[in-house]
Amino acid sequence: MSLFSPRSLAGRTALVLLVGLVLVQVAGLTIHALDRVDLQRLQMARELSQRSFAVWRAMLMTPPERRHLVLADLDLPPGLRASYDEDPIARPGFPPPPPPLIRLFRVENMMSAPLRLRPREVIIAGGSRPGVMLASLRFADIGWLNLRVEMPPPRPWHSETFLIAFVLMTLAAAALTLWAVRRLTRPVRDLAAAADRLGRDVNAPPLPENGPYEVATAARAFNTMAERIRRFVGDRTQMVAAIGHDLKTPITRLKLRAELLDDDEQRTKILADLEEMEAMIGATLAFARDEAAAEPSVPLDLAALCRTVLDEAADARPDFTDRIAYEGPEHLTLRARPVAMKRALANLVGNALSYGGSAKLILEPANAGVVRIAVEDDGPGVPPSELESVFQPFRRLESSRNRETGGTGLGLPIARNILRAHGGDVVLRNRPEGGLAALVTLPA
Repeated sequence: MSLFSPRSLAGRTALVLLVGLVLVQVAGLTIHALDRVDLQRLQMARELSQRSFAVWRAMLMTPPERRHLVLADLDLPPGLRASYDEDPIARPGFPPPPPPLIRLFRVENMMSAPLRLRPREVIIAGGSRPGVMLASLRFADIGWLNLRVEMPPPRPWHSETFLIAFVLMTLAAAALTLWAVRRLTRPVRDLAAAADRLGRDVNAPPLPENGPYEVATAARAFNTMAERIRRFVGDRTQMVAAIGHDLKTPITRLKLRAELLDDDEQRTKILADLEEMEAMIGATLAFARDEAAAEPSVPLDLAALCRTVLDEAADARPDFTDRIAYEGPEHLTLRARPVAMKRALANLVGNALSYGGSAKLILEPANAGVVRIAVEDDGPGVPPSELESVFQPFRRLESSRNRETGGTGLGLPIARNILRAHGGDVVLRNRPEGGLAALVTLPA
């Protein structure tokens, strides 16, 4: 996302406020500049008018032969030029002068002066280009005072410190806006972080219910939702555990009664079914206990844990020692629940050995905030249509996960639940060269 279209609420709010602030500043400074232009024009017009009268009086009190010298010594302001000539430069046939210049020059004041200071004739005309006025004033004795008046262009932004002041004000306002927006949107970030923690750990601590009314109301609603989720998960787990526990007694009775049967073949089949039921109930209870576990997350060396899982699998199955391998860094630390994580990895490695005949665990260093683990085997794989359904509890595929293997169909669901509780996930993919790969992702 670009700088001009940020993704976060704080960024977008700050951008809108900053743009609005800059526009308001520009509008205010423009109004101020226009006022300065009006003041500059009024000041320049007053100066030009006063200096023109001053030139006229000075020339009027000077003998004709010295008027050139006096005029050369005068310091005239910008926009006013004067000359002493025999003929006027303004003539009746010239275009009329701009009305604003006539008003600013105040010709009527000159014509209403005392008789001794009044010119014998005044001719006003426009110049060869817009914004120029020509004025010719005739002396009583001889000659004309020719004035060329041109208002200099206004300079509303002539101040050298204007740009610096504008930048400093904008930066100060931007810093204040960013600070205020981040402070006001912090509860939203806290709510998002709490939702992420709840997705990883259903027993995460509640949000503080303080701050503005809207924030406190949202936090209270989130805490209520989290408590309901915890209660629902707890009730479901207790129900599953209670059912599994209560089934143990009738299974034991059935085993005793099966021993009394005279038919050896039927007795063997019944006892095998009861053993399988008991194994399933044991796995169900273990599944329920795992859901209810409140093991804290601690810094964990995942690389060492992976090697430990593989070593224990090799010890339990000596025939598979040469088909168990590890590939990855010597050390990789992240926060996790050690016992739960070990069980998830052990389930994945056990599945690979049981149904694929080998297990190669590949651990990749953290990349873009994600740690990846792959558990590969050389088995027959899984039909593409069943790659997701095998994660359903008690789901077993007849072609590779039948009851002769002794599996209960809870290994993969338990592994996925544990990994998702850590904020990660696991999926299955058939390898192009043959076999199955369990791909694990975990937040670094």
